[in-house]
Amino acid sequence: MARKMVMEAPYILHMLSPLRHVSPFDINMALDAGFQAVIPYTEVEPGDISGLVQDAIFSRGPKGAKRTCMFIGGKNAIQALDMMETARKSMVPPFAISVFADPAGSFTTAAALVAKVEKKISGGLAGRSVAVFGGTGVVGFAAGVIAAGQGARATLIGYDGAERVKTLAATAKERFKIELGHADGSTDELKSAALKSADIALCAGRAGVQILSARQIGEAKSLKIAADVNAVPPAGIEGLGIQDDGAPIGNSGCLGIGPLAVGGIKYKVEAGLFRKMIETDKPLYLDFRDAFALARELIG
Repeated sequence: MARKMVMEAPYILHMLSPLRHVSPFDINMALDAGFQAVIPYTEVEPGDISGLVQDAIFSRGPKGAKRTCMFIGGKNAIQALDMMETARKSMVPPFAISVFADPAGSFTTAAALVAKVEKKISGGLAGRSVAVFGGTGVVGFAAGVIAAGQGARATLIGYDGAERVKTLAATAKERFKIELGHADGSTDELKSAALKSADIALCAGRAGVQILSARQIGEAKSLKIAADVNAVPPAGIEGLGIQDDGAPIGNSGCLGIGPLAVGGIKYKVEAGLFRKMIETDKPLYLDFRDAFALARELIG
């Protein structure tokens, strides 16, 4: 009598986003990392999280739950963290699944950005002055939080004035117990002023927008490293090559880190965190802190 084959439960990733679409980038990354099925959910509201989590955990039993994971996207760092916390509180042990938050890829991108800079600057980030351009965006905000967490004096700089970055700095203080500065970067003169005493410039603005000119970089005499995440021409930093990984920018003494140097690590971090969810025997709750720890490990 032939034995019946017992099929193992597939690895399933439920991808949640409050937006109209789930990122194709994240779907591709999850499948390439080893998930066998990836199911997108769009326009998810915070009040939907508990019901979705409990539908996922109770349908497969405790053993199957280990092969069930959840990803939270969107474009708002605090909202994604809140949704992940709601998901964590919705577990009913031994029914529990792993959850990974990476809204707009910001946590993994910011982690790679800061880790690359940290590796290049002598003595690390502690006490360094970090100017974060594009500070109203989710990547800039996350990068500022990570840098401040390592002892840097990070300042969020807003392209449309200081009000929004001031609000974000207050949010960071309340949520993460860190201090972030805030500054107006709405004109070239104000951006130059923000660079005057900076050791590090991080550019996390919109794709295809030049934020800093070669002249501004050259005039910033204390600037040691400038890094950019924009791979769409024109470069966010004039004179920075997309593959630069510590090359001088023009004739300045400032070293540049281009978007592909950052992106190569970001790619590995996101893939690595997806694999951690597949390989773990206990539920994981992954955010920018885990992304930064893995980025540091990968860079060495």
